[in-house]
Amino acid sequence: MSEIHDLSVAELSSALRSKKLGAVEVASHFLDRIEKDKLGSFLSHNPDVTLQMAKASQERIDNNQAGALEGVPIAHKDVFVTKDFPSTAGSKMLEGYRSSFDATVVRKFAQAGCVPLGKLNCDEFAMGSSNENSAYGPVLNPWDLNAVPGGSSGGSAAAVSARLTPAATGTDTGGSIRQPASFCGVTGIKPTYGRASRYGMIAYASSLDQAGPMAKDAMDCALLLGAMCGPDLDRDSTSLDVPAEDFTKQLTQSIKGLRIGLPKEFYGEGLDAEVKAALEQAKSLLMGLGAEFVHISLPKTELSIPVYYIIAPAEASSNLSRFDGVRYGHRAQEYGDLMEMYKKSRAEGFGSEVKKRIMTGAYVLSHGYYDAYYLQAQKIRRMIAEDFKLAFKHCDLIMGPVAPSTAWGLGEKTADPLSSYLADIFTLPASLAGLPAMSVPCGMSKSVKPLPIGMQLIGNYVQESKLLNVAHQYQLQTQWHTMSPALSGDLK
Repeated sequence: MSEIHDLSVAELSSALRSKKLGAVEVASHFLDRIEKDKLGSFLSHNPDVTLQMAKASQERIDNNQAGALEGVPIAHKDVFVTKDFPSTAGSKMLEGYRSSFDATVVRKFAQAGCVPLGKLNCDEFAMGSSNENSAYGPVLNPWDLNAVPGGSSGGSAAAVSARLTPAATGTDTGGSIRQPASFCGVTGIKPTYGRASRYGMIAYASSLDQAGPMAKDAMDCALLLGAMCGPDLDRDSTSLDVPAEDFTKQLTQSIKGLRIGLPKEFYGEGLDAEVKAALEQAKSLLMGLGAEFVHISLPKTELSIPVYYIIAPAEASSNLSRFDGVRYGHRAQEYGDLMEMYKKSRAEGFGSEVKKRIMTGAYVLSHGYYDAYYLQAQKIRRMIAEDFKLAFKHCDLIMGPVAPSTAWGLGEKTADPLSSYLADIFTLPASLAGLPAMSVPCGMSKSVKPLPIGMQLIGNYVQESKLLNVAHQYQLQTQWHTMSPALSGDLK
């Protein structure tokens, strides 16, 4: 058998059920690796809690009461509240905060039998594309410790890539599952908006935030997505009334005759040559499996950047108003009156990127600017969704790059945040339309330290199974998803 940490979720599940491995043995193995983590991917872990849950999981296995993912370790992005671990959203504003309940996604994984390893680093309140905005330090890309892992779910992607956990949760507001998955060489999927409950997810932009899994391959993501999806109508008003689904059932279907759209706007100027070449190779392989490719257009693609950076900050300014130093969260030590307490608490608790987006959001929602900015952005958002509606008349799913390039260097875009925002151009349209989309490893750059390249697949509403099937068929023919970084330091 391979090293425990090299096993996929599906392989671990099988080994645990057949009792070739024990739940405590598996949990202990990953806890040992986490102790040697040099990437900054974990913000908190508690071996006592993890091992206690692993023992309970083993008892269920022994008593033939195992859940679908019994004994399989998982780590959660720190925007999901948890009873057993602190929940900070990567911010000093919530330092030390411990929730009295588990987020629905966390609870569903516990019911499926998953064993939690801890909480993962992320950009503060999920605001960022590089995981350099965390109040607790940046996460490093395991393929190159001088490169970013992507964000905001960079801790999740880096931890899966470095085999610190076989599975992780992430959230995707404008690409925050897909982009870090691409940069770190793992598979990640953002389901249709509303498929996974937002209850207990610390909100950034409520009309965009969506939870999703990150793992080694499409089979693993199918297993994880099946555990986390389903209606949560009593707790989440944005939850879709769509039953939970076994996403593994369609993974063996032929893709012969499947029409895959290639948006001309995704393959134009600004796309790195190596990324384009990797996508061309992926296209050739899928054609060999019988898929048909058609050229389509998503003409509002460029407008997705200004639309997103109006709508998301507007919603953030509203969502983050609750962090005032009164009910919970950071409170300034010295202040003269209530207003000064608000000001000092928020000034001390929030980082610069969060402050920037709160101020932008408050501005576009203010009197005299609401109609000119926010209302116009919402109208264009609807037009972006219409572009996809028209495109899906000609194709079954859409293929393109996740990002214009591979991961950039730490600090490289700090002085020019606009260039970081522009890197989201290929992920933002699907988020604004609420469509399911995923990142699949499809190549490596030829740089001194090779970096992963991701292929993006976008589907129509609640068509996650179709995306996962194409990804699985592709991964049966390739090895990109099996590659792991040669890490420096103690972690091998």
